[in-house]
Amino acid sequence: MTDNPLLDFSGLPRFDLIRPEHVRPALTRLLDDGRALVERLTGADVPATWHDFAEPLADGIEQLSRAWGVVGHLHSVNDVPPWREAYNDLLPEVTRFYSELGQNLALFSKYKALAASTEYATLSPARKRIVDNEIRDFRLSGAELPDEQKPRFQALQEEAAALAAKFSENLLDATNAHAEVIADEKHLAGLPDDVIEVARASAEKASVAGWRFTLHAPSYGPVMQYADQRGLRARMYRAYATRASEFGKPELDNAPLIHQLLKLRAEEAKLLGYRNFAEVSLVPKMAESPQQVLDFLRELARKAKPFAEKDVAELRAFARDTYKLDPLEPWDMAWVSEKLLQQRYAFSEQEVKQYFTEPTVLAGLFRVVETLFSVKVKPDTAPVWHEDVRFFRIENRNGELVGQFYLDLYAREEKKGGAWMNDARSRRAMATGVQTPVAYLVCNFSRPVGGKPATFTHDEVTTLFHETGHGLHHMLTRVGEPGVSGIEGVEWDAVELPSQFMENYCWEWAVLKDMTAHVDTGEALPRELFDKMLAARNFLSGMQTVRQIEFSLFDLLLHNDFDPDGDRDALQLLEEVRNEVAVVFPPDWHRFPNSFSHIFAGGYAAGYYSYKWAEVLSADCYAAFEEAGNPFDPETGRRFLDEILSVGGVRSALDSFRAFRGRDPSPDALLRHSGMIAA
Repeated sequence: MTDNPLLDFSGLPRFDLIRPEHVRPALTRLLDDGRALVERLTGADVPATWHDFAEPLADGIEQLSRAWGVVGHLHSVNDVPPWREAYNDLLPEVTRFYSELGQNLALFSKYKALAASTEYATLSPARKRIVDNEIRDFRLSGAELPDEQKPRFQALQEEAAALAAKFSENLLDATNAHAEVIADEKHLAGLPDDVIEVARASAEKASVAGWRFTLHAPSYGPVMQYADQRGLRARMYRAYATRASEFGKPELDNAPLIHQLLKLRAEEAKLLGYRNFAEVSLVPKMAESPQQVLDFLRELARKAKPFAEKDVAELRAFARDTYKLDPLEPWDMAWVSEKLLQQRYAFSEQEVKQYFTEPTVLAGLFRVVETLFSVKVKPDTAPVWHEDVRFFRIENRNGELVGQFYLDLYAREEKKGGAWMNDARSRRAMATGVQTPVAYLVCNFSRPVGGKPATFTHDEVTTLFHETGHGLHHMLTRVGEPGVSGIEGVEWDAVELPSQFMENYCWEWAVLKDMTAHVDTGEALPRELFDKMLAARNFLSGMQTVRQIEFSLFDLLLHNDFDPDGDRDALQLLEEVRNEVAVVFPPDWHRFPNSFSHIFAGGYAAGYYSYKWAEVLSADCYAAFEEAGNPFDPETGRRFLDEILSVGGVRSALDSFRAFRGRDPSPDALLRHSGMIAA
């Protein structure tokens, strides 16, 4: 086993050596070690103290968590059959271990004894928080269930984990299953040159003649936004909207998985003594009840819907009067929106994209991070899982290592869609020194073509800043206890605060003027073009807001009062939600739930509202910089680092917000930034 690179915890993961065949032997050993450790620590001779019990338990389980994290990461970024098989082979066993851990009454008793001891009062705030969280999580893991119910609860956990993994795999396979090959160049009208070049390279790689367009975001998005060929847009839209549904391969249909997942979650909630899964989901979150979240979302919808109705009315009128498109079909929406944007503001997103070249974007992003938080971002070296991946280090002003991160920017067919940050290693204070945190930052952008650097849309740049915000939350922590270090232990509906906060810098001229270089001329973004972007910042923002509210309401209601075996199915519930808040209605054959991986495969079940909830917090935090008159105000930046980023989950997110702003959060800044109340 000493030759197994998955068991090497001396430094960074050995991505140059780790293979699928290493997974079972490594995880089997770590699971065995974990069970032996638990058995020893629950012995009557082990005192319920931090030093004797809580610390060695956390230390021992960390290696399993790190190794399984590497396996899960590779399953996401390199979902080829051998890695898929290796991940799914061990998924039930790992899930079972953590389920057993959460139901272990002896462990639970030790934590309760520690909480009741005189030592508890002497623990640091971080350690107190960990003990409190552990006791809460034991209860949510079924530790207090009668013995005869524990096997069923454990089975629910295992089956749900397997279904979530299968949901994600089905979606990726269904996305890869469809491609549009264009043979006639005239059908490419409207498409940008770089998109056409990528499609030509894709066709060449697939050994077909012409141009090949896929359902992956860097291909699908530009087709819907720019392709003049309406038939191409309609075909791509239908293929995208019906992924992983009954309209494709039966074995890739996610509808049965959705039904089963909802049943499992409902049963889990009932076993734990809650009315529904939404109540379970909210226990460790900021929000106090499903009703509070429903009220928040509906109040936001009430304010946003008039703006959304105005947006869609203008869009329909423009489509009818200018292009004789009546009715305006869903596959026309992005195309017509782009045309109206160009007419109203005299610029195109594609024009802007030519200025956001990858090297200047990264340099600009790093400058923002360095200026705000008094650190340096430098290239670094480490084994990686793909030749496209780069590695960086963050140092403080004294040149000391603070954290490191992998950056995987480009879309690949074997990589799941979307963008995310995940932790490879947490910050941890040890006798030998500080273990520094390491993060994965993953996106799905277009790669460079034709010998030129990659270019990003402004939306993609914003996505990169967003994920970097998550990464900074993980890496700039000063907490040395892994359970509450960085993003760990932070309420789920507050984790988006740092990420959405960072998005604001994509709208600052002081940032963009030095973060752009035209792909052909090297010239910076002209101020005139930036002013047009700024004028268009809230273009269709009402429509975008109610769309997010639609997703959030659907998710919460699905896990609140919805009966998966009742008279209505998930699609009917979605229709009811749309009738309440939406202004755009897709065709009857649209199967949005089948690709809603956030809530069925991504940990956001009954938690998708977190994006809007945290957006209130992030906009209010950024308003502190606006009030200071400088987006890089040193004192405000120091306080944001001290009170939000560095404290991790040591205290409640609301307390951290209050420490930074000196008051409770207000939605006014979000509404102002979205153009829904006067500046």
